[in-house]
Amino acid sequence: MTMIFGVPLPALLGQLVLGLINGSFYAMLSLGLAIIFGLLNIINFAHGALYMMGAFAAWMLLNYCGIGFWPALILAPLAVGLFGVVLERLFISRLYQLDHLYGLLLTFGLALIIQGVFRNYYGVSGLPYAIPQQLAGPVNLGFMILPMYRGFVIVFSALICLATWLIIEKTSLGAYLRAATENPKLVEAFGINVPRLMMLTYGFGVALAALAGVLAAPIYSVNPNMGADIVIVVFAVVVIGGMGSILGSVVTGFGLGLIEGIVKIFYQQGSSIAVFVIMAIVLLVRPAGLFGRAP
Repeated sequence: MTMIFGVPLPALLGQLVLGLINGSFYAMLSLGLAIIFGLLNIINFAHGALYMMGAFAAWMLLNYCGIGFWPALILAPLAVGLFGVVLERLFISRLYQLDHLYGLLLTFGLALIIQGVFRNYYGVSGLPYAIPQQLAGPVNLGFMILPMYRGFVIVFSALICLATWLIIEKTSLGAYLRAATENPKLVEAFGINVPRLMMLTYGFGVALAALAGVLAAPIYSVNPNMGADIVIVVFAVVVIGGMGSILGSVVTGFGLGLIEGIVKIFYQQGSSIAVFVIMAIVLLVRPAGLFGRAP
């Protein structure tokens, strides 16, 4: 049997695939954060709570309305995205001209309120959400048996990340968004409603977080603390990739998932801090992040 650093090759490949599953959620969540910060200059600390809301929205659709996973994959992000639009109009829009600290404090407070409301009604014990029947079986990859749903999560999240990057970087809509961030008055002169554009941008970033929550619901238990457990890691991913860098968030999210998988093989206890060690090294060597631009 082929060995790499004393580890059987099938075991190494299997751990890398499992790392990609975590990386899928890191990439999608950090992508939404990067869009909101890069285009709106808001540090959205409520992102984890909105991710949790996406999972709860899918759970509610199933248990209260009888709506299954596939419609929920569309309806839950739309519902949470609309909630994000309301937040942007009521609160976030007042902070665009202020220091980043105000946005961080406001969204941190919103996160605590949202988590508190769900904790009050549903407690802290996890609520089960069934894997869709079409994705319930295993897939034999030769070196491991992978649950079909987890393979779906990897592929689906990669496609969503790619599509989002193409929209932001390669379309006229993305050009308007970037221009509105740099010079909103000039963009308004071309007849574009900049406040509406920024409102929809925040809603889209929030919808990405909710979509990740729907995907996470069948894998992890649906509970009010699930966002708090992952948002710190996701912020580290964004810092490493470069604050506001769309490509950096996606590449770093998947890359750090793979690194976590490798670290688990050699030192399982260290996998939970590997991201933060890498973040410290990157900040020392390249403070703007791997894909960020120096100010």
